[in-house]
Amino acid sequence: MKTSELSKLRNIGIMAHIDAGKTTTTERILFYTGKIHKIGEVHDGSATMDWMEQEQERGITITAAATTCFWKDHAINIIDTPGHVDFTVEVERSLRVLDGAVAVFDGVHGVEPQSETVWRQADKYKVPRLGFINKLDRVGGNFEESVQSMRDRLAANPVPFQLPIGQEEAFTGVIDLVRMKALIWDSSAQGQDFREEEVPADMLDDALLAREHLIESVSEFDDAVMEKYLEGQPLTEAEIKRSARIGCIAMKFVPVFCGSAFKNKGIQPLLDAVLDYLPSPLDVTHVVGTDVSDPTKVIERPRTDSEPLTMLAFKIQTDPFVGQITYVRVYSGVLKNGETVFNPRTGKRERISKILKMEANQRSEIPEIAAGDIAAVSGLKIVATGDTLCDAKDPMVLESLTVPEAVISIAIEPKSTVDAVKMTKALERFEAEDPTFHVSNNAETGQTLISGMGELHLEIIVDRMLREFKVGANIGKPQVNYREAISTSAKMDKTFERETEKVHQFARVVVKVEPAPEVSGLQFESNIGKEKINDEFLRAVKAGCEEAMQVGVIAAYAMTGIKVTLLDVTVDLERSDAMSFKIAASMATREAFRLASPILLEPTMKVEVLVPEDFLSNIIKDLNSRRARVNNVGLRGHLQEVEASAPLSGMFGYTTDLRSISQGRATYSMTFASYEQVPDAVLKRILGGDGY
Repeated sequence: MKTSELSKLRNIGIMAHIDAGKTTTTERILFYTGKIHKIGEVHDGSATMDWMEQEQERGITITAAATTCFWKDHAINIIDTPGHVDFTVEVERSLRVLDGAVAVFDGVHGVEPQSETVWRQADKYKVPRLGFINKLDRVGGNFEESVQSMRDRLAANPVPFQLPIGQEEAFTGVIDLVRMKALIWDSSAQGQDFREEEVPADMLDDALLAREHLIESVSEFDDAVMEKYLEGQPLTEAEIKRSARIGCIAMKFVPVFCGSAFKNKGIQPLLDAVLDYLPSPLDVTHVVGTDVSDPTKVIERPRTDSEPLTMLAFKIQTDPFVGQITYVRVYSGVLKNGETVFNPRTGKRERISKILKMEANQRSEIPEIAAGDIAAVSGLKIVATGDTLCDAKDPMVLESLTVPEAVISIAIEPKSTVDAVKMTKALERFEAEDPTFHVSNNAETGQTLISGMGELHLEIIVDRMLREFKVGANIGKPQVNYREAISTSAKMDKTFERETEKVHQFARVVVKVEPAPEVSGLQFESNIGKEKINDEFLRAVKAGCEEAMQVGVIAAYAMTGIKVTLLDVTVDLERSDAMSFKIAASMATREAFRLASPILLEPTMKVEVLVPEDFLSNIIKDLNSRRARVNNVGLRGHLQEVEASAPLSGMFGYTTDLRSISQGRATYSMTFASYEQVPDAVLKRILGGDGY
């Protein structure tokens, strides 16, 4: 799209907790924009964006799907994201490249745990968003309480731009507070037709009060509007929208809308709001990156097609017809079919063979993409999620993605030699597609371990492997991914010296290790100047430290949250080489770990259970038996809400047990919280081989 046309482009994501109605909302958007001609439903597996077999069978979104639709002469690129915590990286990488988002909330439950997670992700990437309170036709649906939950649980500043007309089964439409009109939907026409009426007399006072709050909230973002407001002059619709747009893009407040996607109410005004209040690529600040040779040097580049090419690879997927495709967001410049792009991470250039416009799992070839576009390309062989792809003559590196650590593993083994070949191919493909999925081999048992974000995550991987690659395999039980850390600091002076007939090696390093719980993995620093150690040897020292981190000193789990400082080195000009320094650093770091009071860490989950009061005591008793710590018990609607922290090792199989304890009437959600030290009694069991 040409720069002159970018004002009519919106790149948005639909995000929410599982089962809040993201995919249903997206399906209605596609229907009302004319993208599809028949509404598909999540519950019967016919939703356009849930194209994977596993999504259709389970009624959940697993992978982020992209499509493009048109509304009132504007193009809208939409990414429908998953709501389950196991697939949170799909949300992470989508928000990384989007300009705006629609946060969908269940009108019965308000803000739910995964709603908080995706909200924080959007905050991290500074993504302006709208709120859409969905399911107001359901029993217990409450607009005011849902908006209040946004204030309480998200620390957001939500401002209603609509009020619902009627509650639960009597929900018929909304009041547009900007235009002060009532919008009533015709339920017999799949929501395509709605009529404008005057605001109902019994709601007029509430609507005027809400409108006054809206105008007061948005007027501060435009001086001219503020002046008129303070003088008591009436504001026009255009003035309200202009000021509100400024505040929304600046993330000063969140415009909130309402409806029922399943009952086809409220979608068209939401689409209007996307155009009115969410940013175009031109509204977002310059793209910011760093110099390829000097990561401390910041580079800013206007988001126009006249600048050098800069784009981010945010997702890799294998297409059965095209092969591996890479989803990209173009921030500046133009990419044409057949051109070559440069990858600063690999230092290599690769040719783009095809540029594809994706419509869920369908694709069409296009000749070029320009600044602001989201598309897919084929032909890239050495690329990873988060890589920058740019012009080799004027390169820059964009901020990559934050990938959470895997918290659970299972052992998997092929049933035959033929299956072994197919399994290797399948796992390589899944590992390339999903940065939270990892494959490793246990040196002691020889087993292949696959690791991911949760039981469902690995269950989907195994299911895809069996179906798509026809792999016969035996699957082990889930195992917790423990981590090791240190609790004190320690120093170690280590010399590596080896002489044979052909090889003479020498290196001495002095390192200090100390806890850095805020760091995921290793934080490496050097207190030595370049006159004493060159860049090659310094990189080798860091590589040695990283190698030592891979196998802990308690139970051989990977180590995390550690700062290693290089204090001193001795270099022998005749005998020292990079390998010598890598070995010396690995030995020194590992021995320092032993002296620094090592500890074992386990993943701890944030658990929220909604349960009728009759079963509350049994739920708490069961959580206590799982080493959970109950933090709070409160009332949410007509249900009791239990908030707890629990070790992942105690939560396997909880879905089945919860159903049994509550006679199927309780629901729960679980998200990763942090790594915490394993109690001594549990540590003894783990080291003794009893495990969990």
